[in-house]
Formats: sequence, structure tokens, C-alpha cells
Amino acid sequence: MTRSEIIEQIRLKKSVLCVGLDTDLEKIPAHLLTEDDPVFAFNKAIIDATKDYTVSYKINTAFYEANGLKGWRSMEKTLDYIPKNIFTIADAKRGDIGNTSTQYAKTFFKTYDFDSVTIAPYMGKDSVAPFLQFPGHWGIVLGITSNEGSADFQQLVCGEEQLYEKVLNTVSTWGTEENLMFVVGATRKEQLRHVRSLLPHHFFLIPGVGAQGGDVATVCENTMNKDAGILINVSRGVIYASSGTDFAEKAGAAAFQYQQEMAAYL
Repeated sequence: MTRSEIIEQIRLKKSVLCVGLDTDLEKIPAHLLTEDDPVFAFNKAIIDATKDYTVSYKINTAFYEANGLKGWRSMEKTLDYIPKNIFTIADAKRGDIGNTSTQYAKTFFKTYDFDSVTIAPYMGKDSVAPFLQFPGHWGIVLGITSNEGSADFQQLVCGEEQLYEKVLNTVSTWGTEENLMFVVGATRKEQLRHVRSLLPHHFFLIPGVGAQGGDVATVCENTMNKDAGILINVSRGVIYASSGTDFAEKAGAAAFQYQQEMAAYL
């Protein structure tokens, strides 16, 4: 999916919502466990309930890989079910030497046809570059994350910059605003405006809203640009809005509420 197509969906739906399909067999409603594929049955209902309010779905591959071959099949069926006008993210955090990254890129861009994949840039340019060689697909590189442990390395002083600033400034030269996004955690409120000043035009994938403490208003006010320029991910706050038979209805209502909050800024 191209940048212009993402922007078109944002303007059409007045939303920058990305729903995270972090589907855990231990958390989905008990009545689904009798299904042949409980994970897909859950995801299908969530997608049906939220697709009018979201412009992206993020599939955290760990929740599927943990279930072995059956999990990969659930992931593939979920990906195939997502409407083609909605941006898809493989949250896999891959990154390795060049020939290995090339195989990872083929996995998520050819075998499974995701629009994007998250990338850990620790190994440098040759580990990121292979993901940027597929037209119409995106690399989403970890910039500054919303977990407590991000302080261990990302905020260390590196010359005149903190390490996360060096990552953002350096990696941004490896691709373009048409194929490269960055993960920017929403709980780092003091840094949102600063990160936008460093990269005024790139899209950001912003986790941390909802269960992790971030909020839509702070994110939008500090990171939106003329094209919106952000995808706000919410996982638990949408997909686990209810654990009962009304789980899909409640998920749809939660997604609608987020969309309404976002619409005020679009």
C-alpha cells in the first residue's frame, strides 16, 4: 500500500486507528474454544466489528508463532480476511545480516503479503535495507519504544545525541517517506513533539495508547502533520473490551470511541 493510499483511508474514515490483533488463546472468550480455529474465529469477529473505524491492523506474530503450524495458518487466514484497503503490519521485529533479512522480507512481503513489517535496527544498515527493496511495502523501524526497558539503551547519550535520536536521524537516510516508518511510543509524552521535529514528514506507528497509559489527545496534538502522519495502535483496549459473548460488539464500540476522538484532529 502506498503512502497516498494510506492517507486516503485516513481522510475517508477520519481515523488513524490501528487495531492490534495480539490474540491470546488464554484471553479470548471461552465459547470460541470449541471452534475449529478459535484464533481466527475471534479475529474474524473483531475485524467485522472494527473495520469501519480503523485504517490498519497490526498482527503481532509472536501470538501466532507460539501455536506452531496451526498458529501460522490462523495468521494467514486472518491476513487474507482483512479488507485490502486497510494497511497491514506484521509486528515481527525482524533484523539480521543482509541475506537473512532478505528472507524475512520475502516471508512477510511475498509469502504472506503484509504491507509492512516492524524491524529492529541494532545490526545496522545492511539488516534494514533488504526490507526497503519491495515497492509498495514498508519497513517500520523501532525508534523509541513505550516499555520500561527502553531506558536501558535507547536513551543513553551517544555523542551529542541520545541513542534513539541517532537511530532516527541515521535510519531516515536509508529509505524515504514512502517506504519507511518509525515506532514511537505514546507513553513518552515529553519526547513526542521532539521526535516529530526530527522527522517532520515520516509516518509514525505509535503504540502505548490505552492499557499502557498513553492518550489520543496528547499523541495527536504533538505528532500529527499535514498528512496526519501517524497510526495509533490500540490492542487490549479494543480486542479485549469484553470477555463475554458480546466481545465483538464491545470491540466495535471501543474502536468507534477511539475513531471519534481522532476525528476531532482530522
